[in-house]
Amino acid sequence: MSMASPDTRDLARRIIAIESARDESSGASAVGAVRVCDRLRAPLARLAGVAGFRSLLSRAVSLAKAEIPSLNSVHVREDGSLEGYNGAGFCPPAGPGDAGGAAIVAHLLGLLVTFIGEPLTRQLVRDVWPDATTDETDRRAGGQA
Repeated sequence: MSMASPDTRDLARRIIAIESARDESSGASAVGAVRVCDRLRAPLARLAGVAGFRSLLSRAVSLAKAEIPSLNSVHVREDGSLEGYNGAGFCPPAGPGDAGGAAIVAHLLGLLVTFIGEPLTRQLVRDVWPDATTDETDRRAGGQA
């Protein structure tokens, strides 16, 4: 069962691309999807607690594993961070072409839409990534049609 709509998957790819670009400019080595999850951890932990965030991310990883079996080595640590994403078991391509990372982030966003609604989820994304367009209205306003 997929909770991530095509729009949510598109949003996931856009914010991964933003984080990947930041990785390149800062010299950081973390994969964009891992950085997206790390950046969402603090605001979501304030909203749902660390255990709540860990539960959401664990479910997102489980849903992504059903789509992309090569993610089987990926797990969520006690602190809510991803383990095994860059390890020996799974080595994703860098950047927005990372289908596994896009699936994890899209499912995380999809779960948020289910639990807190689309408007609050989009506001959360705008708070963390002010330069990310979050829907068709935002893209038109920004000159992207």
